[in-house]
Formats: sequence, C-alpha cells, structure tokens
Amino acid sequence: MGAFVLVAEDDPKQAELVRRYLRREDHAVLVVADGRAAIDQVRSRRPDLLILDVMMPELDGLDVLRVLRRDYDVPILVVTARSAAEDKLAGFDLGADDYLTKPYDPRELMARVRSLLRRAQASGGAAGSVGSVVLPLRVGPLTLDQVRHEVRLDGARIECTPVEFRLLETLMSSPGRVFSRRQLLDRAHEPDSFVTERTADAHVKNLRRKIEVDPRNPVLLQTVYGVGYRMTEAPHPTSAADGIVADAADA
Repeated sequence: MGAFVLVAEDDPKQAELVRRYLRREDHAVLVVADGRAAIDQVRSRRPDLLILDVMMPELDGLDVLRVLRRDYDVPILVVTARSAAEDKLAGFDLGADDYLTKPYDPRELMARVRSLLRRAQASGGAAGSVGSVVLPLRVGPLTLDQVRHEVRLDGARIECTPVEFRLLETLMSSPGRVFSRRQLLDRAHEPDSFVTERTADAHVKNLRRKIEVDPRNPVLLQTVYGVGYRMTEAPHPTSAADGIVADAADA
C-alpha cells in the first residue's frame, strides 16, 4: 500500500513530473503551490511525507520548515536549486530529513522517497527486550519508546524528526559510549544523502533545544572534544563539568 505524499512545488511542470513518478509507485499525491498551503495541509491531512521546494510564494520552504518543526515530525525532503553547502546546512538545521538539489534525476528523488518512508515506518531494534516485549530506552528524565516512536522528557512528549529520533536512539542505546559524527550520520541517513560532519552538529543542536534545560550547557547529550558525542551515563545528571565536555555550538 502506498503512502500519502504532499508535494509543495510552485513550478507546474516540475510538480506534475513528481506527481507522475509518485503515482507509479502507488502513492496518493496532493500538490500545493505555496508555503502557506503546505502548512495548512500538513496540519489537516497529516501526510506520510512532505516534498518541499524552497523557492515558493507566500512562505518559502525554510519558513515552512521552521513552522512545521514546532509541532510535527513528518519526514521532509527539501528540494531546491540552491546548491551551496551553507544553504543545505540551513535546511538540516531547521529539521529537514534529506536534501536534493535541482536539477535532479526523478529516479534519485524516488530513491530518497523510499528511504525516508522506510525509515519512518521502521520501529528499530536497539531497545532492550524481555521475551518479545520491546522496552523503552531510558536515560535520566529522557525516555525513547521505539514501538510508539515517541520521545518523552519528564513524561512530556517531545516532537522529533525521523533523523533526530534515530540519532537519539543510537546514543541512548549505549549511554556513555562516544559516537563519532560519521557513525551517527551513518545510522541516521542513507549512504547517498548529502551529509557532512557539520550536519551532525546541526542535528545535535536541534536535539539539545528539545531535551536540555540549558542547550548551551548540555547535561544529557554531551560533546567529547575531537571525537564526537555521547549520552550521559548518569541516571539524573546535574552538570556537564567533565573537562572534555562542551556545547557543540562552541566545539
């Protein structure tokens, strides 16, 4: 059974091309031509995936990302003619799950779509288990439930993008273990995705905004200088006073 894909693209020819390729794989497709309509449709229809052009009327794609990531974890594939690394990093910083630069081969677009849908639907397998029961991961006040695909902080639900969820899942599965940026990216993205080590920093920065009391002085998600990141081992951490720990924004 196909997914429901929302396409936000103001170029009619490009939108029709994307729609045709999606329909070939039995996905239901809705096309909108401006940013405000994209936000409205996500709020009302809850698509399985959003393909989001950056250059659009009303609101551009980055503004749409900024608005949606406050409340929704729908996978978002950003498509744009902007090819500079800084533009791509800005998209990831705002919560994009993948990034594709125009002009592109529609077959590559579909490969990205399949990857995002597959990852969004996967429940993962890193949690502890008793018999056939999958137990949530817990670190201090933070809980990650792989079955429900939920993250909670002190019982309150935290909205995470699929990429953020997989990064958090990796870190929480081995508290105290240091993961390099590349290791984290390999677990969160498909091999053909545009990712650099700075992309990992952007994802960590977003996660810290959601799970840390003071994101500039992280206690749960810590940076190890020159190596990568780790989830604290302490059951109820109170500080990040380890000499090698600092905020990723300053790393």
